[in-house]
Amino acid sequence: MQKILDEHKDALKAKGSVQRIVCGGCLDFKIITTLPADAFGAWEADNFAPEGKILEAMKAVDGVSSVETQTFTIADV
Repeated sequence: MQKILDEHKDALKAKGSVQRIVCGGCLDFKIITTLPADAFGAWEADNFAPEGKILEAMKAVDGVSSVETQTFTIADV
């Protein structure tokens, strides 16, 4: 999974900041791309590229049981 992220991180970083989270217990691997709200529409119109390539590559990894996406907001409080 990390190799897949490494292959696409520059394209993701062109959109905004990129973080990776891995759960030590359940081994979830998550990629978070954070960008300004006013940039979201343009990325959505571009089908969140390179998301499709990343998801396809992750689904092809032997042993991966689930690949999902989620859109959410993050705010400092």
